Amino acid sequence: MRFTVRVPASTANLGPGFDTFGLSLALHDVVEFETAGSGVDIEVLDAGAGDMGRVPRTGRHLVVRALRAACSRLGTTPPGLRLRCHNAIPHSRGLGSSAAAIVTGIVAAYTLAERELDADALHLAADFEGHADNVAASLYGGFVVAWESGGRFHAERLTPHEAIRPVVAVPPTQSSTHQTRGLLPDEVPLADAVFTGGRTALAVHAMTSRPDLLLEATDDRLHQGYRRPAYPATMRLVDELRSRGVAAAVSGAGPTVLALPYGDTGGRGIIPPDVDVDGYDILEPAIDLDGVQVTEA
Repeated sequence: MRFTVRVPASTANLGPGFDTFGLSLALHDVVEFETAGSGVDIEVLDAGAGDMGRVPRTGRHLVVRALRAACSRLGTTPPGLRLRCHNAIPHSRGLGSSAAAIVTGIVAAYTLAERELDADALHLAADFEGHADNVAASLYGGFVVAWESGGRFHAERLTPHEAIRPVVAVPPTQSSTHQTRGLLPDEVPLADAVFTGGRTALAVHAMTSRPDLLLEATDDRLHQGYRRPAYPATMRLVDELRSRGVAAAVSGAGPTVLALPYGDTGGRGIIPPDVDVDGYDILEPAIDLDGVQVTEA
């Protein structure tokens, strides 16, 4: 059996929507699967190809671990596998590389079991990741609102406004989600909680209907300020862009910066020429509206 899983990158939080908002980006990892007699054989290409320590070529590979977990949940036995991983999503940059790998493995398990994706696929992916924002965006595409209720993860896909054209500034440095979460307090002031609630609600409206409100809608007091010590250069760029009227936020756990221009202006042109982005890769991925895709050979 041979098939290919194509999964988009994602950016999470979009400012105030911590662990809640996700946006799918047209930057894709593509994994070719082929069943084999036994064992696991993995070839990693492009992003991560030269990082043997961080990207294992064994059953410890995140795609394989997620696949095996899903197979166990589906009551099937995973076969031997050959994988060719064509990675375009930068690792540990806040663009959902781990979530994409988890989604890839779970979707592959469903494909091997000849099962249609269902709500359990989202819950399993989110449970594996620890939160649902990135995995929901990679699964469903578009703009997602995720939540947890009664021990189950859920997400609703919304269609983002067609004028929104994401831009990401990707630095050469990496970030650890575990480290940045460790900087967050257990409690926040009531005024900040109220501010966050209002901006989170406004962001749904801005993302779907009123992109002219994105600058205010992406303002955050809940998490970015507390994590500033982990990526001061990222926060300086976010602050400077916002001071120039550009809706900007930390992408996920960072250190990538997300900007959300809309209309005809986009790309490097939305970053004022006197703003220092030396060393950053400026990318303009479209919003992926389709989510994960499977092609069978």
